[in-house]
Amino acid sequence: MTAQTINGKETAALIKERLKEEIAILARDGVVPGLTVILVGEDPASQVYVRNKARECEKLGMASEVIRLPETASEQELLRLIGELNRNERVHGILVQLPLPGHISEKAVIDAISVEKDVDGFHPVNVGNLLIGGEGYLPCTPAGVIELIKRTGIAIAGRHAVVVGRSNIVGKPVSLLLLRENATVTICHSRTANMEDITRQADILVVAVGKAKMIGARHVKPGAVVIDVGVNRLEDGTLAGDVDFDEVKEIAGHITPVPGGVGPMTIAMLLSNTLESARKFASVKH
Repeated sequence: MTAQTINGKETAALIKERLKEEIAILARDGVVPGLTVILVGEDPASQVYVRNKARECEKLGMASEVIRLPETASEQELLRLIGELNRNERVHGILVQLPLPGHISEKAVIDAISVEKDVDGFHPVNVGNLLIGGEGYLPCTPAGVIELIKRTGIAIAGRHAVVVGRSNIVGKPVSLLLLRENATVTICHSRTANMEDITRQADILVVAVGKAKMIGARHVKPGAVVIDVGVNRLEDGTLAGDVDFDEVKEIAGHITPVPGGVGPMTIAMLLSNTLESARKFASVKH
């Protein structure tokens, strides 16, 4: 039986519709949620991401600003700009598009963003709160993954979830979120022995390694929920995930496509975090 496709585009649209209504209510109180994105350099993929984020903000009635710095901009220059945005009351979310040029420390930049405006959820304080179950902004892609799993109607609690990949952006935080939802979690990575034996035990399989079609039918338990976070451009210019969709859809119970799966959810969760930041700002002001 062919797997049911989990439509991230549809789910993201439903979330954004709700956000649009809530943004309009907040705007009536004189607070317009504002997201500022900083782009350093001319990376083509980054430019597309930034353009998409700005367009989505405008559609929902948010204030959006994109600040472009040249590839040659110094780390000091970038940190100074972040400091100004931290103090700007009209800016509720600050996002520095990654990757950064080699001469700029990613850690220094993430640390410099105010915790209250870190709508990407990368600041060490927000990461620490995620670990201990405290209040803080959740990283957008992992939060989107959890939302998609929940929309299948399958309970996460008590299931065996296997995460392939251990990055700070997806692998580690999505593992923590799955734990928070009471799954039993195993993490696989490049040094894992007998990976197929482990992934075949997964009721929920989340793959985030950045290697096209790495996961095939032999890795998947029949009926499993498979979430593919990878986006890889093939030689013919088409996009493919880390999962071989055509193979795995014949084994899995639910599966996300690439594109149209996790990607749209990342932006929806970013906008949700920005709205939450604006709400907090409004309550402090009043």
